[in-house]
Amino acid sequence: MLSLSVMSILHVLPALALGALLGFFGGLFGIGGGIIAIPLLVLAYGMDQPMAQGTALVMMVPNLLIGWWRYTRHQPVPWQRALALGVIAAATTWVVAHVATRMPPHWLRQVFSLFLLGLSAHLLQQQRRARQGGKKAAAQEPTTARVPQRYLPLVGLVGGSSMGLLGIGGGLVATPIFTSLFGQRQTMAQSFALALVAPSSVIALSTYATAHQVDWSMGLPLAAAGMFTVSAGVALAQRLPEQKLRAAFAWMLLLTSVWLLAGPTGR
Repeated sequence: MLSLSVMSILHVLPALALGALLGFFGGLFGIGGGIIAIPLLVLAYGMDQPMAQGTALVMMVPNLLIGWWRYTRHQPVPWQRALALGVIAAATTWVVAHVATRMPPHWLRQVFSLFLLGLSAHLLQQQRRARQGGKKAAAQEPTTARVPQRYLPLVGLVGGSSMGLLGIGGGLVATPIFTSLFGQRQTMAQSFALALVAPSSVIALSTYATAHQVDWSMGLPLAAAGMFTVSAGVALAQRLPEQKLRAAFAWMLLLTSVWLLAGPTGR
């Protein structure tokens, strides 16, 4: 009995340490830990891509739900549009996640890697423009809406597809659409994005779990430990130069995507 308890502790400790690290870096870079957790689970733990995505969702779901609740208290969105957005996103996530869990793992890994590659290239391009021309106040001022607001819930198709296929990215792809096409302020766009991502993450986790693509013994410690270190990462981020932080994150994504593309595919 004692040896079994020791073995259980030894199994959980690395997951707790990794969860604490992911929570810290998620807070530091201001992006959900899943985008960091999934490559680590693939490269360091040898998980197949679908299993890594499902396991990372265990960590992401509580953080996203808490973030959604806190954000809507300060930046409420019209509930009818938020509800329609969430329903469309959740339905899309359910359909696409079923496809993703049946894809060959190496195909899914390549799609995920290319997503990271494109995201890192976009972030680095933003850095270059900021250095050349200085950053405008576009994040604060809304642009002119180019699409009628009644079509806003259709963004759920894009965000839900990303959540279902990759387990991440719903907010990353939806927020720029809300600001550039619908003229939403950045804070309102982020609130809409959370209304999309939070319910989608629950559906994605349920679908991956049904397909037996979740390692709960790893995911639950990741979630528990990460919740205690996010604040420390956020606090450090407030004291570091924003431009350097964004550049470091972009280069990390670029190197990770190349590693995933070039590394062995495993099973």
